[in-house]
Amino acid sequence: MVEVPATTQFSSLQGQLGAMAFTLATTLPGIHSAAVEKDELVVRTTRQQLLPLLTLLRDSPHYRFEQLMDLCGVDYPSRVERFDVVYNLLSVSYNRRIRIIITTDENTPVPSVHQLWPSATWWERECYDLFGVRFTGQPDMRRILTDDGFEHFPLRKDFPLSGYEEVRYDVEKRQVVKEPVSLTQDFRDFDFVSPWEGMLTLPGDEKAHEVRQGIKRARG
Repeated sequence: MVEVPATTQFSSLQGQLGAMAFTLATTLPGIHSAAVEKDELVVRTTRQQLLPLLTLLRDSPHYRFEQLMDLCGVDYPSRVERFDVVYNLLSVSYNRRIRIIITTDENTPVPSVHQLWPSATWWERECYDLFGVRFTGQPDMRRILTDDGFEHFPLRKDFPLSGYEEVRYDVEKRQVVKEPVSLTQDFRDFDFVSPWEGMLTLPGDEKAHEVRQGIKRARG
């Protein structure tokens, strides 16, 4: 058995991805761009073309991207369509990956892909919960990480770091209450120093500390 050098395998994979990018960009409608970026194939398309493209990538024997590994959002508040919705696919058959990107705004929903990959329901709920992106055709469009009554979207860039509300237990009312966040200035100043950096000697490490400091322990 002849072992193929890793560099040859890498260049072969790069060639395959480059050929795939050219084919997608020149034969399919609605493809804004298709190129190898940082050794990964990235395709930017439209919301209207999303489902036909993903169906092709999953079912065609030329591609066979059987698994949806991840679906996530990215926020660019300065853009009209501020959100990127990113789909990361894996072909187990050919051992290669592809990233599909579409854009949307705060009000325009994105087609759900849960019929192609049932696991997408979890990812779409997370994207909705954290960014506010809605998915048409998704039968379970509920929040998944925050409370059901939460009204904001924590991963938007304009969401304050301290949040809008805080939850605490009220002893007098004997129940959990929500209140607007109210932090004193002392709690808003952080030195960002790791607590480990302030410790000269860890418990049980006294001897090693003495050696590092050049301290010679007196012997009786």
